[in-house]
Amino acid sequence: MESYSGAGGVPAPLAIVACIGMTILYVAILYSPTLILRLPPPSSFKTFMIRRFICAGISTVVSLVVCAFILPIKRWNMSYLLSAYGIRLHHTWEAVVFPLCLTSLTYIGSFILKILSIWSSWAEHGDRQIDISFHGLKSGLQNLINWMVSAVYDISVWRMYIVAPLTEELVFRACMISLLLCGGFKAYTVILLSPVLFSLGKSYIFLAF
Repeated sequence: MESYSGAGGVPAPLAIVACIGMTILYVAILYSPTLILRLPPPSSFKTFMIRRFICAGISTVVSLVVCAFILPIKRWNMSYLLSAYGIRLHHTWEAVVFPLCLTSLTYIGSFILKILSIWSSWAEHGDRQIDISFHGLKSGLQNLINWMVSAVYDISVWRMYIVAPLTEELVFRACMISLLLCGGFKAYTVILLSPVLFSLGKSYIFLAF
């Protein structure tokens, strides 16, 4: 856990303090509408979640800005900034496909059980046939479109699939890993330390969201 001795490195204590500060900020600001800003209680669950989304966005932007000033960034063009956070255009396809495939393995059991459940349901109602005619396919496609449209307006979908994953990855991955690596920590130490900070923050994030 030694810091870089050469120019351009980040002191290890500063990297640790910054990472801990980002974790505390991300969690604390989620409570700010009620604990810090003393705003009135939200009128609905949707208003409550939108307020949380705004707070998570603010903490993410603050973390990115602070990280940009701490890291030894030499050029301020967009491509260099993105690479400083570990976001690179090359090998983007592999970076998206491989993690999705690995994640899908985690849920393959649930997926198979769902298929078996649907199959059993159709087996119990043998008189029901799958309509593969034009009207049947059109009806199925329309149901799929309706489901997708309803998902867009579902605030829980935004929480689970967009806001929470995006802000968490930017704060706990892009910012913290870059800081720890520039702080002189070995790769295996960063691999262990970053999830620890994420887990500590995640235990409180569940309460916030």
